[in-house]
Amino acid sequence: MTDRDTQLDGSSLNIGDQRKRELKQLFPGVFSETRNDRGELVESIDFERLRAELGSFSEVYDNKRERYGMEWPGKRDCLRVIQTPSQATLKPCRNESVDFDSTENLFIEGDNLEVLKLLQKSYYGQVKMIYIDPPYNTGKEFIYPDNFTESLDTYLDYAGLKEKGGEGRRFSTNTTGEGRFHTKWLNMMYPRLYLARNLLREDGVIFISIDDNEVENLRRICDEIFGEENFITQFIWEKRTNRENRKVVSTRHDYLLCYCRSRFEGQRPIAQLPMNAKALANYKNPDDDPRGLWKSDPATAQAGHGTRSQFYDLTAPSGKVHKLESGRCWLYTKAVMDEAIRDNRIWFGRDGSGVPRIKTYLNDKDRGLTPETILFAEDVGTTESAKNKIKELFDGIAVFETPKPVDLMRVLLKMSANSGLVLDFFSGSGSLAQAVLEENAEGNNNRFVLVQLPEPSTEGSEASKLGLSTIADIAKERIRRASAKIRSELEVKSDTEPTELLDLGFKVLKLDQSNFKQWQAPGRDIDDDALLQQMELNVDHIDPDATQEELLYEILIKAGVKPTEKIETIELVGHALYSVGEGTLLVHLQDEIDQLLIDAVLEQSPGQFICLDRAFHGNDQLKANAVKTFALFNQGKEQIDRVDFKTV
Repeated sequence: MTDRDTQLDGSSLNIGDQRKRELKQLFPGVFSETRNDRGELVESIDFERLRAELGSFSEVYDNKRERYGMEWPGKRDCLRVIQTPSQATLKPCRNESVDFDSTENLFIEGDNLEVLKLLQKSYYGQVKMIYIDPPYNTGKEFIYPDNFTESLDTYLDYAGLKEKGGEGRRFSTNTTGEGRFHTKWLNMMYPRLYLARNLLREDGVIFISIDDNEVENLRRICDEIFGEENFITQFIWEKRTNRENRKVVSTRHDYLLCYCRSRFEGQRPIAQLPMNAKALANYKNPDDDPRGLWKSDPATAQAGHGTRSQFYDLTAPSGKVHKLESGRCWLYTKAVMDEAIRDNRIWFGRDGSGVPRIKTYLNDKDRGLTPETILFAEDVGTTESAKNKIKELFDGIAVFETPKPVDLMRVLLKMSANSGLVLDFFSGSGSLAQAVLEENAEGNNNRFVLVQLPEPSTEGSEASKLGLSTIADIAKERIRRASAKIRSELEVKSDTEPTELLDLGFKVLKLDQSNFKQWQAPGRDIDDDALLQQMELNVDHIDPDATQEELLYEILIKAGVKPTEKIETIELVGHALYSVGEGTLLVHLQDEIDQLLIDAVLEQSPGQFICLDRAFHGNDQLKANAVKTFALFNQGKEQIDRVDFKTV
């Protein structure tokens, strides 16, 4: 075993390698070993064999051949961006969090492309519902870059983090005067949606708010990323009820595109909504039926779906004969209908001579309302009602102009979340977080991950007067206030402490450059002094200003461990260690290590043990003994019982 074998990978998940692993599980026979130009053995894919396995024996793909699909300048670069791992980290911010040590909710401040890459290892296939409200590309400025050389450094410069005291700068703009108006928006959206799909569970769902400017392009790239067969619907949200007279046509609605990760036969991709007061009002019991509340439904169906046994004259208990209308048949055969009449499951009106109708009982099964394509303002709220709701939290101050309604978010949660993990990586004012907290207060158990760029709030806005200089600041303060309000309301209702088991907190993490210096392969033209300087920088590769907690969280993220896992400090043979996830991971961040500690760690038998490479102080024998000790311990054991040893 070499140093490389024990070295913790400092990058986010390599999407290209992940796709190859998934392909190899399906088609192992298409992989083979070949030698590259340097004579090294590398694994390659036999694409002709793959085409054959897929049942296609046509000639090799010709770029000139016409094919159906969506292309735009920069799409190829989008794929390169997707497959470029992130070297960044997420730094914990206790002073901005609520219930930091116990909450399972996350608020991440940073560029969502970098953050989505960092979440790949720990949240791959874990998210039940995604909702995003991306920039609509209305011709006004939006701050996400499409220059493919821009990455973490661009964000750090933008956020004023690249150099101490930096004021930051804006990303490139996008206006209708530019020749690549749609292209820049597509280049911004495509990699983010691609990475988001990786995070969805097999039964996961995504909702995307959009308007007329990009709804067509969004639909087409979503068909490509999620699969046209996984399109559920294009909801229409009534975002306003008053007429906008300043425009040529008053825009009353926005859209919400809805896709699922995978469709399953016989299973609803989105759930029915709970019965509302209007629907429940239809259930009554005028004849005191002991089976409880019921409503009447038509006893006939379209004749084209009927069999011969469904065409007959029906005689009511009163003696009145009911004949079928043209083009209709009875829902039941005569024998079944007669039995239903005897069992008082057919309603003929109060006088017994009305048109026969079938009684549908409220308690026969779990009843719900099938979602409809139009989400009406009276049910889910408008932009104006959303603005008023956030004003209530901020004592009448309008801190955000266009928030999404919390009631709309709650309806989407009811359709899709079902006590799961939800993600919003264009979180804006944080409406989804407040919706999760309110739903959980009523008995659900959803958790959220929100991501928001620290975009400056409007100059001179009410928010900036409150000291909330960025949209991320507004969202964090909103969640704090919503949490405190819910906690207070629940405590008023009960003499006990009702919120002890209810997660009303959130953990704040901020995107930043890695705490561990990454070795940069020198170019051929590097001079000796520059090479020596780079080598000296990497002798001690840990940022001296980084706290142990910051180092710990970077290790968790790079090791594929959720940053919301429970963390405890324990002591083993005089060494302080972090125990993560009830002992499944042990992390040692002190500068000294010895064989006694290694033996003690193996007695604990965690799934993984990670320590600093510098703790060995160049003692190759001690490190070799450590590697051998772990190898002997793992020998002959099942994968689940082994201890994975890594150094940083």
